[in-house]
Amino acid sequence: MLRVCALSLRYPNGKLALIDFALEVEPGELVVVLGGNGSGKSTLLRCITRTLKPSAGEVWLGATNLCTLEGEKLRRARLELAMVWQQASLIRRSSVLSNVASGALGRYSTFRTVCRGLPAAELDTARHHLADVGLAALAEQRAGTLSGGQAQRVAIARALAQHPRVLLADEPVASLDPEASEEIMRLLQRLARSEQLAVLCVLHQIELAYTYADRVVGIRDGRIAFNLPRSEVSRDAVRRLYISEAA
Repeated sequence: MLRVCALSLRYPNGKLALIDFALEVEPGELVVVLGGNGSGKSTLLRCITRTLKPSAGEVWLGATNLCTLEGEKLRRARLELAMVWQQASLIRRSSVLSNVASGALGRYSTFRTVCRGLPAAELDTARHHLADVGLAALAEQRAGTLSGGQAQRVAIARALAQHPRVLLADEPVASLDPEASEEIMRLLQRLARSEQLAVLCVLHQIELAYTYADRVVGIRDGRIAFNLPRSEVSRDAVRRLYISEAA
C-alpha cells in the first residue's frame, strides 16, 4: 500500500537528512519507526506526504507515485493518506462531531462547503468514526473540554473521516500519560487490522514499539539501521540508535 524507494533529501545547506531510504507498509500492518532526535524520522513522514520534496527517490501510494505529481493532482492523491500529529489541534470551541466531520473537507470544493456545508451523510459517517474510537457519547461535547487522550482519539477519528488507505502518526503519544499512550497504540493497532489500513508510526517510546508494532524500523543519521519483525529486534540494536557518534 505504501512503498518508499531510494528516498533521499538534501537540504539547501548540503546536509543529507535522508539517504537512500526504502520501506514498505502493507494493509493491516502497524510499522513503528524508532530513532534519536535529528535522525530523520519526522523528515521521512514529511517527504511521504510531500510537505517536503525529496531530492531523489519515489513514494508510491498504491499504483501512484506521489513524487511525480504537483498541484491539484497531488492534493487529490494525498486524500488517501491521513496524518495524526503529536498535538490533536482540534477546534476547541466546536463540537467533537464537527471536528471529526472536518476530516471530509478535502473531498469537497471550498465553494460548496462555504455555501452549503458538508452533506448530512458526512455527519453520520463522523458519528460512525467516533464510535470506532470509543467516543460516540461525546459527539456534542465541546472539543476544548476533552482530556489529552480523548482529544487524540478524536484526531484519529478525524483522520478516518478522510477515508485514507494509509495512516501516518508522528509521535502521537508524546504528550500523553502512560495509560492514555497505551490506549492510543491499542487503537492504532486495532484500526490497522479492522480497517486494513497501512499504519506508519514514529515513536520515542521503545516499550510501546515492542508491544504493539508488527515491524520496527530503526533510523540513524537518515539511514535505515534495521527493518525487522518486532520479535527479531534486539535491545542492543535499539540502544545503538540513541548513542551519538561522539560517544
